Amino acid sequence: MGDEQKGKVDRLGIMGGTFDPIHFGHLVAAEMARSMFNLSKVLFIPSGTPPHKDRSDITDAGFRFEMIERAIQDNPAFGISALELERKGLSYTVDTLRALRGIYPEHELYFITGSDVLREIFSWREVEEILKMTEFIGAARPGFDASDFLLQIQHKHPETQGRIHYLEVPALAISSTDIRSRVKQGYPIRYLLPEPVRLFIQQHGLYREDNVL
Repeated sequence: MGDEQKGKVDRLGIMGGTFDPIHFGHLVAAEMARSMFNLSKVLFIPSGTPPHKDRSDITDAGFRFEMIERAIQDNPAFGISALELERKGLSYTVDTLRALRGIYPEHELYFITGSDVLREIFSWREVEEILKMTEFIGAARPGFDASDFLLQIQHKHPETQGRIHYLEVPALAISSTDIRSRVKQGYPIRYLLPEPVRLFIQQHGLYREDNVL
């Protein structure tokens, strides 16, 4: 399919993660991917029980969902789905993509994630099927040279050629882990995430040492 014909197909961006909490790094990556890859929409999908996470204290799904809603409310190109939260058991990407393929059969799917996560995708369940259903956009911090890594992947896994892309995102120096740590220690988090999300965290006492969900 030529680029001209391919450009006529709607492209759906998929932003998965725990979003605990969502922050400007996530939002900037989603917006830059939307612009650079001509995505008609970016769908945020908070994970239910992620198989690759060791944390047993992931914040309540309802809280994480509402924080995303507050963060994306002013961007009509952003949406949110409770697809993984409503599914019982572990949240596997291949199951999510199959469900999205059924909901958006005419769309091309683009999975947006951190470039470091791409190092792990070959440990994911049914990765060969995943690569058939979606292309990957790996968001990287400025100065991170991913060219050697990309060549290694393509050499070892020829099926990934043209299906894994890199995108440099300045705000990725922000992390959910750091934000949770800052709240726990009483440090400010203003300007690291949208103000409605900061107020929600404050209102519900999230991430504080004495907070038990």
